[in-house]
Amino acid sequence: MNETPPLEQMCLGKVYLVGAGPGDPGLLTLKGKGLLECADVVIYDALVSPLILSMINPQAEKINAGKRCGRHSLLQGETTQLLIEKAHQHAIVVRLKGGDPFVFGRGGEEMEDLLKAGVSVEVVPGVTSGIAAPAYCGIPLTHRNYSSSVTFVTGHEATGKYRPQVNWQAIAQGSETIVIYMGVHNLPAIIPELLTGGLSPQTPIALIRWGTRPDQEELVGTLETIIEQVEQTGFEAPAIAVIGQVVNLQAVLSHYSPLVVMNSGNDQ
Repeated sequence: MNETPPLEQMCLGKVYLVGAGPGDPGLLTLKGKGLLECADVVIYDALVSPLILSMINPQAEKINAGKRCGRHSLLQGETTQLLIEKAHQHAIVVRLKGGDPFVFGRGGEEMEDLLKAGVSVEVVPGVTSGIAAPAYCGIPLTHRNYSSSVTFVTGHEATGKYRPQVNWQAIAQGSETIVIYMGVHNLPAIIPELLTGGLSPQTPIALIRWGTRPDQEELVGTLETIIEQVEQTGFEAPAIAVIGQVVNLQAVLSHYSPLVVMNSGNDQ
């Protein structure tokens, strides 16, 4: 097993794994913004908001490494190799990732490979869409009257490395709120497992697309109806799913969500 090289062997450049947040530029951390403004190179993902990309140092080299539904600008191995090369050429290299680098963002994989290659790395956390998107449409993930537990799970597991490990039936029994990342296309396979696990067909579910952005879209239904609703409306990824009784609060709390407040202010 390869060990992390000693500090004296680290290259001069440093890679920052920066979480861009879910879309609203106001949710980008101050540290992340500062790094974008002084970066020499920024390698960014497809889901990063254009408003956040506009904050990048105009003199910086910008490289799209986005991945969307099997369409890759760069393969994962190519992205990591590019980070290594740029770290040998520049002082500040930013790997800009949607949401948080360590929440279904492959940040852990990239950091491992960079450290093995002798590259100094620092993580700058970001607000993950699984928390922010529900909040922006009036869905609290926990509530004393409805939910005291939350499970975050990917609906799009890695292939070719191991057999799928998500035990959907156990999740149905073990958590009052379920947040699924990248699962819209796999709902026809996921929902039957949740029902077998004990969830009622009438369990509320909300799909949230482009969470926290001005063009955020929501589709609310039940486990029994949502697949047909997706087909009828043409609702597509990227989106997260929130399942549980907390979804019912959206009907009341959405009137006071940040997007509604911002839009109301723009109309005045």
